[in-house]
Amino acid sequence: QVQLAESGGGLVQAGGSLRLSCAASGRTFSNKVMGWFRQAPGKERESVATISWSGDSTYYADSVTGRFTISRDNAKNTVYLQMNSLKPEDMAVYYCAADRYAYRTPQVMGVTTVGDWGQGTQVTVSS
Repeated sequence: QVQLAESGGGLVQAGGSLRLSCAASGRTFSNKVMGWFRQAPGKERESVATISWSGDSTYYADSVTGRFTISRDNAKNTVYLQMNSLKPEDMAVYYCAADRYAYRTPQVMGVTTVGDWGQGTQVTVSS
């Protein structure tokens, strides 16, 4: 099991940037695909970005490609999401998540394959 705690959310103007961090605890963090998901009011939770256990492979939703960057530091047990050129439609609660199984590829991680969720952090984008 992996315990996750997000930070870095807040209020930003459209076009601005935020960096989310996810601190993980647990022995199996470094062998899990990690991901960032988001859920806006009235909408289903969706995948934003995922990263392989080694950090050398990433996968992004079309809506954020070119604007968001996921990264991880296994020595610090931390995953990051750098969000640039934010839009009002990016406004949501952002959740950090760990894959249910070890050593998989980032493309296969989705809402139904998450093993552990963080508590979420609110991102608000004003227009």
